[in-house]
Amino acid sequence: MSRVGRVERTTGETGVLVEIDLDGTGEAEISTGVGFFDHMLHQLAKHGLFDLTVKTEGDLHIDGHHTVEDTSLALGAAFREALGTKAGLRRFADARVPLDETLAEVVVDLSGRPYLVHEMPEGLAPMIGDYDTELTRHIFESFVAQAQICLHIRVPYGRIAHHVVEAQFKALARALREACTADPRVNGIPSTKGVL
Repeated sequence: MSRVGRVERTTGETGVLVEIDLDGTGEAEISTGVGFFDHMLHQLAKHGLFDLTVKTEGDLHIDGHHTVEDTSLALGAAFREALGTKAGLRRFADARVPLDETLAEVVVDLSGRPYLVHEMPEGLAPMIGDYDTELTRHIFESFVAQAQICLHIRVPYGRIAHHVVEAQFKALARALREACTADPRVNGIPSTKGVL
C-alpha cells in the first residue's frame, strides 16, 4: 500500500508543492530559496528514508519567514496524508543524535493531536547564512499543527547554531522513521480509542 502525500498550498505570499513518500530511500529534490532550510529538509529526507520533493516560491524580498512557515505547514499536511489511518504503526518513537558538541533528543507520538515542546540553548548566532535561527521553533510548530502529532524536542547543550539546528532535524527524521514503521504485533489502530 502506497504511503504518499501531496499538498499544494498557494497564498498571496508563497506557492508551495510538497510530495512525500514514507517508504522511500531518502531521495530529495528541495528548492525553497532559503539555503540552510533546504539543507535541513535534505537531512529530514536522508535520515528518515523519506523521498521528498519540495518546491517553494516565496516573498524572499521581505525575508524567509513566510517561505519557511508555509513550506512547513504543507510538509505537515503531506506527512499526515501519507500516514493514512496509522493502522499497524509503532506510533511512538524517540531518537538521540549527537553532532560534535551538540546533542538533540526527540520524542514523537503520532497521536492525532498537535502539541510541541521545544527547548534549545539560548544565545545562539541569530543567522545561519540567510536563515534566521528564530524560525527553528516555528518550523516545528507549523509542521506539528498540520501533521497532528505530539513532538518533544530538547537540545540540552550545544554551542554552534548550525549544529544545534541540524541535530534536531536529524533526530526528528530518525524518530519519525521509527514511529512510521509497521509493527507486526499491532492489530489495527495503536490506540484504545480506535482512532488517531
